[in-house]
Amino acid sequence: MYLTLADLAVGETAIIDSFDVEQLPMKLIEMGCLPGNKVGLIQLAPSKDPLYINISGSHLAIRRETAARIHIRKQDE
Repeated sequence: MYLTLADLAVGETAIIDSFDVEQLPMKLIEMGCLPGNKVGLIQLAPSKDPLYINISGSHLAIRRETAARIHIRKQDE
């Protein structure tokens, strides 16, 4: 079972592992949502959707449904 961006807790970071390019908005890919890039969960909306994330210095709000399509791996610390 894969971990996804939707599984991160506030303050956690991870590395983007993979995703189906046809299932993500091109805007996310253009803003750095690419395999190998670091991603962190900054904040959740009160209803836990959307998620406010940091991808390689870009701050974005994305829907939980979209975040669940982005596979991640936790960073070794």
